[in-house]
Amino acid sequence: MPANFCGTWDLISNVNFEGFMVALGIGRPLRKIALKLKQRKVIEQQGDQYVIKTISTIKNYTISFRVGQENEEFTKGLDNRHVKSLVTWDGNKLVCEQTGEKKNRGWAHWIEEDKLHLELYCEGEVCKQVFKKNVNE
Repeated sequence: MPANFCGTWDLISNVNFEGFMVALGIGRPLRKIALKLKQRKVIEQQGDQYVIKTISTIKNYTISFRVGQENEEFTKGLDNRHVKSLVTWDGNKLVCEQTGEKKNRGWAHWIEEDKLHLELYCEGEVCKQVFKKNVNE
């Protein structure tokens, strides 16, 4: 049975976020701001539907999906592109493949010990983020 991703998670490690943003085509001024933000993930599950909210002091981003069901996504506030996303389970990893203008784009979430791991990838760049569950949960 897959791990329970639900909860509020605070960013504690962020490796190669700038390289990932360059691959997405995000301009330098916005990248510099984004690198200073402390991100928080809020993950909710309602039946077979997941909602993942990425929250920061400047921008918030919410995705909603059903595992195994392709959906249209507009990455508003990120790189503002239309993509098709398909989220599936790969063992204990929740993996999203996105098709659209950028090649080899997607992400993977998984839990290891008490940490939430997220790999974001696009056109050969990989960003590795680690989150710790908020103690106020």
